[in-house]
Amino acid sequence: MQLNLKRPICFFDLETTGTDVSKDKIVEISVVKVFPNGNKEVKTWLVNPGMHIPDASSAIHGITDEKVKNEPTFDKIAPLVDAMLRDSDLGGYNSNRYDIPLLAEEMLRVGMDFDMKNRVSVDVQTIFHKKEQRTLSAAYKFYCGADLEGAHGAQADTMATYEVLCAQLDKYGDLPNDMNALAEYTTQKKTADYAGFLAFDAEGFEVINFGKHRGRRVIDMWEHEPGYLGWMLSNDFPLYTKRVIENIRLRSLTNKNKI
Repeated sequence: MQLNLKRPICFFDLETTGTDVSKDKIVEISVVKVFPNGNKEVKTWLVNPGMHIPDASSAIHGITDEKVKNEPTFDKIAPLVDAMLRDSDLGGYNSNRYDIPLLAEEMLRVGMDFDMKNRVSVDVQTIFHKKEQRTLSAAYKFYCGADLEGAHGAQADTMATYEVLCAQLDKYGDLPNDMNALAEYTTQKKTADYAGFLAFDAEGFEVINFGKHRGRRVIDMWEHEPGYLGWMLSNDFPLYTKRVIENIRLRSLTNKNKI
């Protein structure tokens, strides 16, 4: 089934040095951009992360220090990635919890903005887990009737994710062929940042989502317990999480000045 698109959607996959969003780096990124008329554009970049790629990670995706030593660092390809993604919704496999947060971190590290305010994201893994409970390779076998060749290569995984979503729409008559509705369906928990350290309360205020201050509004903590937020800003929390915390403070100061 062809996707019912009102705007392009970019399916993307990252291969990385590890799984820590705040510290690890991209070593490969592949994007399949699907346009409303069904046309596709595919781009794949190897990336020099500027750090050692652990052997355990190389064993999974096959990318070593030697393989990327002459490849560009992320700051060199970031404008190209941004140009491909900026007018599009996003899609991926486990992308809401991993790929999008890590890509946001990499963009912010090189001084480029990244936000999801005017677009939605569709996580194909969530659809699969809600419907069948499997991995990407099993999903590809189940929905597309073939073995996934080149699994854990960014381009193979990205193309497989796109094909799986099309097959899911064919299989499940109750699954909406609409990116906003699919984004709602695949969003497991609404968070104020990508990594889940900040959430929203019932009234839509950003709250701490972990530890002893879980449930407390960030805007109130800036007034009554700024030291805790200062601790978050000075430690190894994701850059996007820190940006949200700082923006809440600026918003609070702006509102006070208007009074």
